[in-house]
Amino acid sequence: MNFEHTHERRLLAQSISRYVGDRYGDIARRMVPRAARGFDPVHWTVMGELGAVGALFSPDHGGFGGSAFDLMAVFEQVGRGLVTEPFLAGLLAGRALAHAGDARHGELLGRIVDGALASLAHCEPGGQWHPSQVRCTARRDGGHWVLDGDKAAVPWGAEAGVLLVSARTSGHWDDASGVSLFVVDAGTAGIQLRGHPDVDGGRSADMALRGARVPGHALVGAPGEAAEMLKAAVGGGILALCAEALGIMDVMMDSTLEYLKARQQFGAPIGSFQAVQHRMVDLMLQVDQARSATLNCATHLDAAPDLRDRHVAAAKYTVGTAAMTLAQECIQLHGGIGMTWELPLSHYAKRLGLLNFQLGDEDFHLGQYVRLS
Repeated sequence: MNFEHTHERRLLAQSISRYVGDRYGDIARRMVPRAARGFDPVHWTVMGELGAVGALFSPDHGGFGGSAFDLMAVFEQVGRGLVTEPFLAGLLAGRALAHAGDARHGELLGRIVDGALASLAHCEPGGQWHPSQVRCTARRDGGHWVLDGDKAAVPWGAEAGVLLVSARTSGHWDDASGVSLFVVDAGTAGIQLRGHPDVDGGRSADMALRGARVPGHALVGAPGEAAEMLKAAVGGGILALCAEALGIMDVMMDSTLEYLKARQQFGAPIGSFQAVQHRMVDLMLQVDQARSATLNCATHLDAAPDLRDRHVAAAKYTVGTAAMTLAQECIQLHGGIGMTWELPLSHYAKRLGLLNFQLGDEDFHLGQYVRLS
């Protein structure tokens, strides 16, 4: 099979890369945590105009892409440029709504495609993004729903205007069915959002729902049928994270190779030492394996649910393992300078560390793969 990007995807990737290189500025400076929104609305608007958001969704939903390889084209550049704009939040919320196919919320999906900031609130304290493990509850009260519970690590949750909240409407907290999805305005009474900066320059939020009342039409799809929406959304999010990690790993490998050629010790470049060369070859094999797992995930993203979920879990585990190995080795090969704020390498390593835990870590996805196999 030919895994090369189409001409259109290459042009999109080049546009994103060129804009980030020309307008984003020094990585060390822009990674300083920002107390306000955490991202620049101007950059987010221009990214939308370049097509970086529309490429994540199909023409049926107002975009012009939506395939797995469109996601890869965008998120590899997000990784290479260490972009902190809220792409993941929009992707998760948009894919959940798109998979639901609920015409009542088509207008919201259109606004997300146009750049409105929404986020998916599913993970709970101590949770690992399992689609069915939900303790947050929703009960009917006349023509309304009343939500109670807690959510954790909501991507850009405090900055989003709309949140898609998963809550259990029936069954035990870990039953396969009984989970529903609700569109909730961030300003709804009974909701508390505590935003905090992430280690990589982005932002997340912890969310508390205490008797939050939402109208009956806030329900997405049928009651208790949101598990597949969540799986589809998280599957696309994991592919995006894997692609982002590939972009980061490519940059870290290139910068480490350059350093090994330039750094002199005992009168020779340290890259000429056989032990160092062996370590770099091992890292190249790790990156190639991660790339193969990500491409395999992309080709199965629209497959039957169990097959899709198995390949998604395999990719997240494989990429996570390779990413952490590469981050540690590249920093060690740089020596003490690898830990300094001024060197972009340290910021790429921090992003890899966070990507490893977002949407479930290696241990969680290894367990998922074993269960589905």
